[in-house]
Amino acid sequence: MNREPLFNVPGIVLAFIVAFVLIHVVRLWLLSDAQDVQVLLLFAFIPARYDASLFAAGGLPGGFAAEVWTFVTYAFLHANWPHVGLNTLWFLPFGSALARRFGAVRFILFFLVTAAAGALVHLLTHSGEQFPVIGASAAISGAMAAAMRFAFQRGGPLGFFRGADDEAYRVPALPLSGVLRDPRILMFLLVWFGINFVFGSGSLSLPGEDQPIAWQAHVGGFVAGLVLFSLFDPVRSPKRID
Repeated sequence: MNREPLFNVPGIVLAFIVAFVLIHVVRLWLLSDAQDVQVLLLFAFIPARYDASLFAAGGLPGGFAAEVWTFVTYAFLHANWPHVGLNTLWFLPFGSALARRFGAVRFILFFLVTAAAGALVHLLTHSGEQFPVIGASAAISGAMAAAMRFAFQRGGPLGFFRGADDEAYRVPALPLSGVLRDPRILMFLLVWFGINFVFGSGSLSLPGEDQPIAWQAHVGGFVAGLVLFSLFDPVRSPKRID
Protein backbone atom coordinates (compact mmCIF):
# COMPACT_ATOMS: atom_id res chain seq x y z
CA MET A 1 0.00 0.00 0.00
CA ASN A 2 1.34 3.44 -0.97
CA ARG A 3 1.47 6.01 1.78
CA GLU A 4 1.72 9.74 1.34
CA PRO A 5 3.99 11.68 3.69
CA LEU A 6 2.22 13.54 6.46
CA PHE A 7 3.93 16.81 5.59
CA ASN A 8 4.13 17.00 1.82
CA VAL A 9 4.24 20.74 1.18
CA PRO A 10 5.87 22.10 -2.00
CA GLY A 11 9.07 24.01 -1.39
CA ILE A 12 7.74 27.24 -2.91
CA VAL A 13 4.81 27.25 -0.46
CA LEU A 14 7.18 26.74 2.45
CA ALA A 15 9.35 29.57 1.10
CA PHE A 16 6.39 31.95 1.11
CA ILE A 17 5.44 30.95 4.67
CA VAL A 18 9.02 31.38 5.87
CA ALA A 19 9.06 34.84 4.25
CA PHE A 20 5.84 35.80 6.04
CA VAL A 21 7.26 34.66 9.38
CA LEU A 22 10.75 36.16 8.99
CA ILE A 23 9.41 39.53 7.86
CA HIS A 24 7.09 39.65 10.85
CA VAL A 25 9.92 38.65 13.20
CA VAL A 26 12.11 41.45 11.86
CA ARG A 27 9.33 44.02 12.23
CA LEU A 28 8.36 42.84 15.70
CA TRP A 29 11.75 42.23 17.33
CA LEU A 30 14.42 44.05 15.34
CA LEU A 31 12.80 47.34 14.32
CA SER A 32 11.77 50.24 16.50
CA ASP A 33 8.21 51.50 16.34
CA ALA A 34 9.31 54.42 14.18
CA GLN A 35 11.18 52.12 11.79
CA ASP A 36 8.18 49.82 11.55
CA VAL A 37 5.98 52.78 10.62
CA GLN A 38 8.43 53.57 7.83
CA VAL A 39 8.19 49.97 6.60
CA LEU A 40 4.40 50.26 6.47
CA LEU A 41 4.58 53.60 4.66
CA LEU A 42 6.96 52.09 2.10
CA PHE A 43 5.48 48.63 1.55
CA ALA A 44 1.85 48.51 2.74
CA PHE A 45 -0.92 49.25 0.26
CA ILE A 46 -2.37 52.67 1.09
CA PRO A 47 -5.12 53.99 -1.22
CA ALA A 48 -4.27 57.59 -0.25
CA ARG A 49 -0.92 57.10 -1.99
CA TYR A 50 -2.78 57.46 -5.30
CA ASP A 51 -4.63 60.65 -4.31
CA ALA A 52 -2.29 63.54 -4.99
CA SER A 53 -4.61 66.03 -3.30
CA LEU A 54 -4.10 64.37 0.10
CA PHE A 55 -0.29 64.41 -0.01
CA ALA A 56 0.56 67.48 -2.05
CA ALA A 57 3.77 68.13 -0.12
CA GLY A 58 5.86 65.28 -1.50
CA GLY A 59 3.44 62.42 -0.92
CA LEU A 60 4.23 59.17 0.87
CA PRO A 61 7.81 57.81 0.81
CA GLY A 62 8.89 55.72 -2.13
CA GLY A 63 7.46 57.89 -4.87
CA PHE A 64 6.30 56.30 -8.11
CA ALA A 65 8.20 53.06 -7.45
CA ALA A 66 6.23 52.49 -4.23
CA GLU A 67 3.01 53.13 -6.15
CA VAL A 68 3.94 50.08 -8.21
CA TRP A 69 5.56 47.68 -5.75
CA THR A 70 3.00 48.13 -2.96
CA PHE A 71 0.44 46.33 -5.15
CA VAL A 72 2.30 43.15 -4.15
CA THR A 73 4.59 43.93 -1.20
CA TYR A 74 1.63 44.49 1.13
CA ALA A 75 0.92 40.75 0.87
CA PHE A 76 4.13 39.94 2.76
CA LEU A 77 3.26 42.07 5.79
CA HIS A 78 0.90 41.01 8.57
CA ALA A 79 -0.76 42.71 11.51
CA ASN A 80 0.12 40.20 14.25
CA TRP A 81 0.86 36.51 14.87
CA PRO A 82 -2.81 35.41 14.67
CA HIS A 83 -2.93 37.10 11.26
CA VAL A 84 0.20 35.20 10.15
CA GLY A 85 -1.16 31.94 11.57
CA LEU A 86 -4.60 32.24 9.99
CA ASN A 87 -3.18 33.03 6.56
CA THR A 88 -0.71 30.16 6.87
CA LEU A 89 -3.53 27.79 7.82
CA TRP A 90 -5.45 28.64 4.63
CA PHE A 91 -2.35 28.91 2.44
CA LEU A 92 -1.03 25.42 3.21
CA PRO A 93 -3.81 23.31 1.60
CA PHE A 94 -4.83 25.57 -1.28
CA GLY A 95 -1.39 26.94 -2.04
CA SER A 96 0.08 23.43 -1.99
CA ALA A 97 -2.54 22.08 -4.38
CA LEU A 98 -1.95 24.95 -6.79
CA ALA A 99 1.85 24.83 -6.54
CA ARG A 100 1.86 21.13 -7.40
CA ARG A 101 -0.15 21.83 -10.52
CA PHE A 102 1.50 25.09 -11.63
CA GLY A 103 5.12 24.61 -10.61
CA ALA A 104 7.13 27.25 -8.76
CA VAL A 105 7.45 29.96 -11.42
CA ARG A 106 3.79 29.97 -12.48
CA PHE A 107 2.76 29.82 -8.81
CA ILE A 108 4.84 32.89 -7.93
CA LEU A 109 3.41 34.85 -10.85
CA PHE A 110 -0.12 33.79 -9.95
CA PHE A 111 0.41 34.87 -6.32
CA LEU A 112 1.64 38.30 -7.42
CA VAL A 113 -1.18 38.82 -9.94
CA THR A 114 -3.95 37.88 -7.52
CA ALA A 115 -2.39 40.02 -4.78
CA ALA A 116 -2.35 42.97 -7.20
CA ALA A 117 -5.96 42.29 -8.21
CA GLY A 118 -7.01 42.37 -4.58
CA ALA A 119 -5.20 45.67 -4.03
CA LEU A 120 -6.81 47.14 -7.15
CA VAL A 121 -10.33 46.26 -6.02
CA HIS A 122 -9.59 47.69 -2.58
CA LEU A 123 -8.32 50.89 -4.21
CA LEU A 124 -11.48 51.21 -6.32
CA THR A 125 -13.70 50.78 -3.27
CA HIS A 126 -11.63 52.83 -0.78
CA SER A 127 -10.32 55.74 -2.82
CA GLY A 128 -8.30 58.15 -0.70
CA GLU A 129 -8.38 56.00 2.44
CA GLN A 130 -5.30 56.35 4.64
CA PHE A 131 -5.50 53.00 6.48
CA PRO A 132 -2.75 50.62 5.24
CA VAL A 133 -3.77 47.24 3.88
CA ILE A 134 -1.50 44.31 4.70
CA GLY A 135 -1.68 40.53 4.50
CA ALA A 136 -1.64 37.72 1.94
CA SER A 137 -5.38 37.04 2.14
CA ALA A 138 -6.19 38.34 -1.35
CA ALA A 139 -3.60 36.07 -2.99
CA ILE A 140 -4.66 33.13 -0.80
CA SER A 141 -8.27 33.75 -1.84
CA GLY A 142 -7.08 33.59 -5.44
CA ALA A 143 -5.43 30.23 -4.74
CA MET A 144 -8.68 28.94 -3.22
CA ALA A 145 -10.65 29.97 -6.29
CA ALA A 146 -8.09 28.47 -8.67
CA ALA A 147 -7.97 25.18 -6.75
CA MET A 148 -11.74 24.85 -7.17
CA ARG A 149 -11.25 24.60 -10.92
CA PHE A 150 -9.62 21.17 -10.59
CA ALA A 151 -9.71 19.91 -6.99
CA PHE A 152 -13.28 18.57 -7.20
CA GLN A 153 -12.88 17.00 -10.63
CA ARG A 154 -13.03 13.23 -11.10
CA GLY A 155 -9.60 11.92 -10.08
CA GLY A 156 -8.69 15.27 -8.52
CA PRO A 157 -7.34 15.69 -4.98
CA LEU A 158 -10.87 16.15 -3.58
CA GLY A 159 -12.72 13.98 -6.09
CA PHE A 160 -14.63 10.83 -5.21
CA PHE A 161 -12.45 8.72 -7.52
CA ARG A 162 -8.98 10.03 -6.77
CA GLY A 163 -6.01 8.72 -8.72
CA ALA A 164 -2.34 8.58 -7.80
CA ASP A 165 -0.93 11.60 -6.01
CA ASP A 166 0.78 13.27 -8.99
CA GLU A 167 -2.09 12.45 -11.31
CA ALA A 168 -4.61 14.01 -8.94
CA TYR A 169 -3.08 17.44 -9.61
CA ARG A 170 -3.04 17.00 -13.38
CA VAL A 171 -6.71 16.30 -14.04
CA PRO A 172 -8.43 18.47 -16.69
CA ALA A 173 -9.77 21.65 -15.11
CA LEU A 174 -13.44 22.48 -14.89
CA PRO A 175 -14.31 25.14 -17.50
CA LEU A 176 -15.31 28.50 -16.08
CA SER A 177 -18.80 28.03 -17.46
CA GLY A 178 -19.22 24.88 -15.36
CA VAL A 179 -18.18 26.37 -12.02
CA LEU A 180 -21.67 27.48 -11.07
CA ARG A 181 -23.16 24.11 -11.99
CA ASP A 182 -21.21 22.03 -9.49
CA PRO A 183 -23.08 21.82 -6.14
CA ARG A 184 -19.86 21.27 -4.18
CA ILE A 185 -18.32 24.42 -5.62
CA LEU A 186 -21.54 26.34 -5.03
CA MET A 187 -21.45 25.27 -1.38
CA PHE A 188 -17.81 26.36 -1.13
CA LEU A 189 -18.69 29.73 -2.68
CA LEU A 190 -21.60 30.19 -0.29
CA VAL A 191 -19.44 29.49 2.76
CA TRP A 192 -16.53 31.61 1.52
CA PHE A 193 -18.60 34.66 0.65
CA GLY A 194 -20.59 34.21 3.87
CA ILE A 195 -17.42 34.32 5.97
CA ASN A 196 -16.22 37.43 4.17
CA PHE A 197 -19.61 39.09 4.63
CA VAL A 198 -19.49 38.42 8.37
CA PHE A 199 -15.98 39.87 8.68
CA GLY A 200 -16.86 42.76 6.38
CA SER A 201 -19.92 43.66 8.44
CA GLY A 202 -17.76 43.95 11.55
CA SER A 203 -19.46 41.06 13.35
CA LEU A 204 -16.07 39.32 13.68
CA SER A 205 -12.50 40.54 13.62
CA LEU A 206 -9.02 39.12 13.93
CA PRO A 207 -7.69 38.83 17.50
CA GLY A 208 -5.83 41.99 18.47
CA GLU A 209 -6.85 43.79 15.29
CA ASP A 210 -9.12 46.84 15.55
CA GLN A 211 -9.10 47.84 11.88
CA PRO A 212 -11.82 46.46 9.60
CA ILE A 213 -11.02 43.47 7.39
CA ALA A 214 -10.26 44.44 3.78
CA TRP A 215 -12.82 41.97 2.45
CA GLN A 216 -13.08 43.71 -0.92
CA ALA A 217 -9.44 42.80 -1.53
CA HIS A 218 -10.30 39.18 -0.72
CA VAL A 219 -13.07 39.26 -3.30
CA GLY A 220 -10.77 40.85 -5.88
CA GLY A 221 -8.14 38.16 -5.40
CA PHE A 222 -10.76 35.40 -5.45
CA VAL A 223 -12.41 36.55 -8.67
CA ALA A 224 -9.02 37.05 -10.34
CA GLY A 225 -7.94 33.54 -9.32
CA LEU A 226 -11.13 32.03 -10.65
CA VAL A 227 -11.10 33.88 -13.97
CA LEU A 228 -7.35 33.96 -14.69
CA PHE A 229 -6.65 30.34 -13.73
CA SER A 230 -6.54 29.13 -17.34
CA LEU A 231 -3.84 31.65 -18.27
CA PHE A 232 -1.45 30.01 -15.80
CA ASP A 233 -2.59 26.40 -15.99
CA PRO A 234 0.02 24.17 -17.70
CA VAL A 235 -2.42 21.26 -17.98
CA ARG A 236 -4.23 21.38 -21.29
CA SER A 237 -7.82 20.14 -21.21
CA PRO A 238 -8.78 17.72 -23.99
CA LYS A 239 -10.87 19.23 -26.75
CA ARG A 240 -14.53 18.38 -26.60
CA ILE A 241 -16.46 17.12 -29.58
CA ASP A 242 -20.06 18.25 -29.77
